[in-house]
Amino acid sequence: VVGSGDVKYHNGYLADLKTRDGDVRMFMVNNPSHLESVDPVVEGISRGLQDLGPKEQRNQVLPILIHGDSAFAGQGVVTETLNLSQLDGYATQGTVHIIINNQIGYTTLSENARSTRYSTDVAKMLMVPIFHVHGENPDALVHAMRLAYEYRHTFAKDVVVDLVCYRRHGHNEGDEPYFTQPQMYDRIRERPPVHRLYADELMAEGIISQNELDEIIAETNQC
Repeated sequence: VVGSGDVKYHNGYLADLKTRDGDVRMFMVNNPSHLESVDPVVEGISRGLQDLGPKEQRNQVLPILIHGDSAFAGQGVVTETLNLSQLDGYATQGTVHIIINNQIGYTTLSENARSTRYSTDVAKMLMVPIFHVHGENPDALVHAMRLAYEYRHTFAKDVVVDLVCYRRHGHNEGDEPYFTQPQMYDRIRERPPVHRLYADELMAEGIISQNELDEIIAETNQC
């Protein structure tokens, strides 16, 4: 059918995952838009699932929203969703917001895209934690995500993790960020990817060997 195709991560996904702490059902909601219209849909699904179960187990349903930096700052549906987060009729025991902050939005520098210092400043109206994390520091990111989960679990409020990073490739086949940000992308093209930097750091500290690294890469590529 004409118009029915979309990128695979917009089509949704459902899986039952086995972890060392028990089984987890993950539902990635299909998002038929490149915009943030899926945000209130995720919240509505989460609230519906929470209402179906015992009241004391509501926080076992965890909504996670992944945003772009410009989208979080610029799309009104984000602010509207944040504004509903603590109302009795809409609350979902807190949402974890993860912002993939590549610092240029689509192709635009932050000073030309918003009036605030940070893309996360719209979330300050909730008086909740906002963690700004260096995208090339995986250990710091894991620590921030654990803090975010514990805060949400304890206080039943939203929490924001701003992952300050970069986009190595264009947004899609038709977007070449080098056209509008040539100096930034000269530096990005010369920089090793994050997994390589982290692997080099671990090997320098003697935490893993080259053989162990090769095994991890081979296992990952087979997935």
